[in-house]
Amino acid sequence: MSLKRSKGPSGTLVVLEHVSRILKGNPLGDPHVRKVGVWLPPQYDGSGGKRFPVLYDLVGFTGSGLAHTNWKPFSDNVPERAARLIHEKKMGPCVIVFPDCFTALGGNQYVNSSAIGNYADYLTREIIPFVDGQFRTLASRERRGCFGKSSGGYGSIIHGMKYTKYWGAVADHSGDAYFDFVYWHDWPNTLNELAKYRVPKRRAGVYDALREARRKGLAQGKDDGRIKRFLSSVWKRDKLSGKEVMCIMNLCMAATYDPDPRAPLGFRIPFNAETGELIGERWRKWRQHDPINLVARYRKNLKLLRGVYIDCGWRDQYHIQYGSRILSRRLAEAGVRHRYEEFDDDHSDIDYRMDVSLPFLYRALR
Repeated sequence: MSLKRSKGPSGTLVVLEHVSRILKGNPLGDPHVRKVGVWLPPQYDGSGGKRFPVLYDLVGFTGSGLAHTNWKPFSDNVPERAARLIHEKKMGPCVIVFPDCFTALGGNQYVNSSAIGNYADYLTREIIPFVDGQFRTLASRERRGCFGKSSGGYGSIIHGMKYTKYWGAVADHSGDAYFDFVYWHDWPNTLNELAKYRVPKRRAGVYDALREARRKGLAQGKDDGRIKRFLSSVWKRDKLSGKEVMCIMNLCMAATYDPDPRAPLGFRIPFNAETGELIGERWRKWRQHDPINLVARYRKNLKLLRGVYIDCGWRDQYHIQYGSRILSRRLAEAGVRHRYEEFDDDHSDIDYRMDVSLPFLYRALR
């Protein structure tokens, strides 16, 4: 069902409604009926039966696919950027898909999780065949790629590793990697936010550290109620502080990397919420999802890709440049051909890097 169709010299944006069986009944109660944006290049109309390569845009945390089709000040949105690159003959025409994978925890890492939902399956088993059935795409992995930044970059490289049967090339802009640097440093701030929802509330005076450290479940990374109260609070409000956004992001990552149906809320966190002590067993669960630790395991899959592009700003405020360098080194050691670039910028507002990655992907998929 087409909800919206807007035409212009920059191509055609079609917004479809998709009813997902995979997302129905997901743990967070998020909608299973989602909008899917599909941009058709100017060459699509009037091209007869010609079919086109297709790229999937995996957006970052707090984003949703259609946000990349919105008007932008001082810059191009993704359809405008692609149309310009095609006009400048830096790449050929392709279809671009903008899936919606937003969740009540603020985003998604595009993997399957019993605590969030099976979003890898949603993309590969539902959205890909749905789009291929609606549009004249070249419906084979050799002509299909994905790209993204931050969480979307993580999703792209992980899909290139684990779901190679669906993708021919991937582009990873500043994607989460080397979790010991990327996530660890912000957990004290997250624990401070959660402490506001501790019951009973903190009082000045004697603190029984032994008793508090032994609060029920905390040593196993389980919630003693403070996480639930925090989420209940932020879900009722229209505006979150910057610290609250980072807190919910870390909780989203916990639900992604360490889901446990037996735990309160369906996941565990890697630190004792009261003492801040690392829980080694829980952190090992996180590290099993770190791209730098997956290269050797998925070496054969990675070698099947026709193109792997990675880049990162060397001033990234989340320190992702270090993980990107390790990832590139390990890819090289594994004999996986790829292109890695760095640039003088941080993590924010780097969509202009698509001027490099989109032509790269098109060349790899043509």
